Amino acid sequence: MFEQLADLETELEKLESQLPEIYASGDQRAARDAGRRHQELRPIVDLYRDYRRADGELTDARELLAAEGDGEMREYLRAEIADKEREVEQVDARLRHLLVPRDPNDGRNVIVEIRGAEGGEEANLWAADLARMYEALARRHGWRIETLSTQPSEMGGTREVTLAVKAPDAWARLKYEAGPHRVQRVPVTESQGRVHTSAATVAILPEAEELDVDLDPNDLEIDVYRSSGPGGQSVNTTDSAVRITHVPTGVVVTCQDEKSQLQNKDKALRILRSRLLQLERDRQEAELSSARRSQVRGGGRSEKVRTYNFKENRVTDHRVGVTVHALDQVLAGGEPLDELADALAAAERSAQLGGDG
Repeated sequence: MFEQLADLETELEKLESQLPEIYASGDQRAARDAGRRHQELRPIVDLYRDYRRADGELTDARELLAAEGDGEMREYLRAEIADKEREVEQVDARLRHLLVPRDPNDGRNVIVEIRGAEGGEEANLWAADLARMYEALARRHGWRIETLSTQPSEMGGTREVTLAVKAPDAWARLKYEAGPHRVQRVPVTESQGRVHTSAATVAILPEAEELDVDLDPNDLEIDVYRSSGPGGQSVNTTDSAVRITHVPTGVVVTCQDEKSQLQNKDKALRILRSRLLQLERDRQEAELSSARRSQVRGGGRSEKVRTYNFKENRVTDHRVGVTVHALDQVLAGGEPLDELADALAAAERSAQLGGDG
């Protein structure tokens, strides 16, 4: 560990000597990356220097004790050694925590995509419930939230909704929401009062900045058409809806919520950049782990990260085996939803510190 810390200290010193030149170069991407790396390295190196100071003082105190005869000074030195041993132990623990690999998306805004999956119209109603849950969570945390795109369904649900969440801690809290969310309840579409199981999928993407993804206009097919809602009724009478196809990857994004074609195009490009950024991250991760599965998997009822059981007022996260009997509070974006995220974050840190993550 200490060899790694020495290398990081050398890297920081070199970076700090280069920062003025990087900022003066006008290269925005290089300046942004250098600034982020400096923010990552500074607290680690500062703590490493604290460790070396405390460890040096501990060594000095032990040497003085070994050379000291009887008397009050020996008692003083023993107390000093005990204090320094505690300090060294505490700093060592903090260093090991800081050295856990940092999530490259920390600090980014988030794109949340929710889709009704298996279960017909009930799945679309459930997707709308999940969207409202995340909107409530965002309000409670003081995050800014924006609807980028919606595709409403016949009975007031949503086939698909895309939200943008803007906050420094949004990724750290929301990334654990990715995957199939299964619901067990009596649907409004059920006349016999039977419990049905349905599912909606949630994808959590880091929102890409323009510098992150180079979009070649020649790679884009942009179609405009007239917006329409459920049942075919016209939303407006101009060709304001936008569909963008990224030809190399086949990724398609549509936006029709705004009355302005330009606003819909801007929103579609934001979603497209984020999907392409995630595709590249997935490709890189797949090279490291061929067994990696996608966030949303198939979206079937048998595949799930979390189950919401209305009859039992229960929410179970299957990844950590944690259950809370506060479904109403979870769907209201309340503190039990944070408790689930905390449990998942703790499990992730434990796996990383243990070397098996």
